[in-house]
Amino acid sequence: MIIKSISNLELLKFIDEGYDNIYFGCDQEWYPTEWQKKSGCGPAAARNILLYLKYLKLNKGKVIKNNSKEFALLQMEEVWRYITPSKDGISTTKIFCQEFDNYYKSKGLKITCYSFDIPKEKYLRPDFKEALHFIEDAMMADSPVAFLNLCNGDIQSLDSWHWVSIVSLEFDENGMAGNVEIVDEGIIKKIDFSLWYNTTKLGGGLVYVQIQNEAC
Repeated sequence: MIIKSISNLELLKFIDEGYDNIYFGCDQEWYPTEWQKKSGCGPAAARNILLYLKYLKLNKGKVIKNNSKEFALLQMEEVWRYITPSKDGISTTKIFCQEFDNYYKSKGLKITCYSFDIPKEKYLRPDFKEALHFIEDAMMADSPVAFLNLCNGDIQSLDSWHWVSIVSLEFDENGMAGNVEIVDEGIIKKIDFSLWYNTTKLGGGLVYVQIQNEAC
């Protein structure tokens, strides 16, 4: 099996200082309003990418000094102003990338947003190996992948109509099977990505980002 992953998962570790709880990745349940809790998976996944790339670049892979849950929530609230779900949430990779780009422009940064769509119709879907290569490219670029799952298929541990963040990939050399580790609900989960790909009824998509320039 071949394994690829982001270089420092610790950059996505947050501590709830009041209760000594440890979380991996931002959790939409941290948002204060009911609407944000219900629809905030897209902004939370976006914030995972933003936080990771920011601290990987500024801290050169060292664990961030402020890794509290409270700090992460402040960052999530900032992202919400730019990556804001509609009544249908953030339902496409195109919308995700457009709003992601708007956020970075507000910071004086230019990004390249890479996306990979997985259509509802099975006959229109790219070969599974292409999806694996897309995730592998993201891991090689050291970027978490925002994974849009519109239908969880046979994966019981994954919610439908939901964004999560992929942080590692494990696949066989023939490209016929692959597992991913995701951060979701503040924990690390391992799912059979090939099973999802073959059983999802609505498809979804994948997104990762690379920063192209420094702030002005």
